[in-house]
Amino acid sequence: MEEAAASERKRPRGGGMDPSTAAAPPSTSAAAAAAGEAQYVYLPVADALKAPGARVCLFAAVSEIGAAVRSRGTDFTLTLRIVDQSRASGISVTFFADNTALLPCVRSSGDVISLHNVVITMHHGEFFVTYNKKFSSFALFEGKVSTECRPYQRYMKYHGNKYDNEILTQMRMWLVHNPPGLKDLELQLRTIKSDSTFDLVCKVLDVHEASNGVWILYVWDGTDTPVTELPMIFDTKSVSPPPLHLEGAPLPREVLCTLPCVGSVLRVFSNRFFKEILHLQKGIYWARFCNITCKQEFGMWKGVLLPSSRVRLLSNEDGNVVDRLKLFDSRIASQIHRQPMASLPSASDIADVEYERVGYTTLMESLTHGEVTHKFKTLVRVVAAHPRRASDLCSLLAGNCCLRLTLEDPTARIHAYIHKDDGAKFFGGFLTAEALTRKMNKLLGIPEDTEEGAPLTRNPPWIWCCLKSYRLDKNDPWGTRRYRVFGTEIRD
Repeated sequence: MEEAAASERKRPRGGGMDPSTAAAPPSTSAAAAAAGEAQYVYLPVADALKAPGARVCLFAAVSEIGAAVRSRGTDFTLTLRIVDQSRASGISVTFFADNTALLPCVRSSGDVISLHNVVITMHHGEFFVTYNKKFSSFALFEGKVSTECRPYQRYMKYHGNKYDNEILTQMRMWLVHNPPGLKDLELQLRTIKSDSTFDLVCKVLDVHEASNGVWILYVWDGTDTPVTELPMIFDTKSVSPPPLHLEGAPLPREVLCTLPCVGSVLRVFSNRFFKEILHLQKGIYWARFCNITCKQEFGMWKGVLLPSSRVRLLSNEDGNVVDRLKLFDSRIASQIHRQPMASLPSASDIADVEYERVGYTTLMESLTHGEVTHKFKTLVRVVAAHPRRASDLCSLLAGNCCLRLTLEDPTARIHAYIHKDDGAKFFGGFLTAEALTRKMNKLLGIPEDTEEGAPLTRNPPWIWCCLKSYRLDKNDPWGTRRYRVFGTEIRD
């Protein structure tokens, strides 16, 4: 090992180029060389690009983290993107190694990497940095100013010197005001907007390819998407299909049971395949979706990847990921904060329930419940009802039909039925057609007409509701599972 280290110290460094301002001064360099220390001249990225083919040393921040994959040969490869003061747009660095343990394992974007004896190459008119496993080496440092200067990962052939600490400190100070990848329009799911572009940091829970070649990514960050205003025109498409469906069919139960029970799951659509999908299909990665847009469709949110969108894989130790997980842990620690964010500080008081002292349950918690039959109390919006004409509601009270409600909370959307025996209880007695219509409009968020004319959208209130699930066929209990409203009464 000592012979290898000696050989590394004797090897000439790349390029007789002007040293960066971060390099050690000549006098100290000469003294260090006399003492037998390895010496490296670190170049700004912009200067290194002026010497393609030469071996150079770089000190930069990691802005994008790729995933390790097997190359076309026997090696494993990984690509990072690095930035420094001289080149904010950055440059890609491609690493090769015999196994993944020898590749950089970056904890967080914004961490700092020191690269020794890498080569500037050009491919299709674009510059790249190539890491050669035979003579290149690296070290990774945390990007936070308050941390120590010891690397948290170091390639076995890497040799630094005491002047590296000064360069590292300067890089960390620069990162305080220039964090890579951070945009003013970096949003959480709770603050997404229609018809604008922004960045999202989310965990990718599942990935599916539809029959039409569209990729659907199910993403989550622990918060709730904003409530949507629904159209006043009632039709079968205005509130269908439910959000956790794939091509009209529910997600398989084994997939559904892997989804979080608190916080919204957003579907993100992509018309093109991208290489990160291979890793995101594992359901373990967080990612930054850059320049994504969202829109409302069927009264639900959907994300759309644009031609200019990019997807960057993130480590579980990335600062953005850690912050979101801390917020989620704080949220689920409180029974109140587990409730829909849009319902706080208090839900509507237009409904009374029998089980007032029973705890709150999300729709997703019930959908993934271990047994088919399940009684619970939840907080939902009634986004649709069928039938809803006054004559049909009167038939319900007479015991001649049942009413199907479409209920939603931030985690799911389901159908729940009011059976003929429960109709009078739900509406608070045998009411006139006018009174029934008034209560139904209140549930659906239909405002009364004003002097300005009828509104174009509606916003249903949040109501407490008791539900129970049951099966229609004992031979197919999960496939024939249904929900029924009980113990709930709408106030006047």
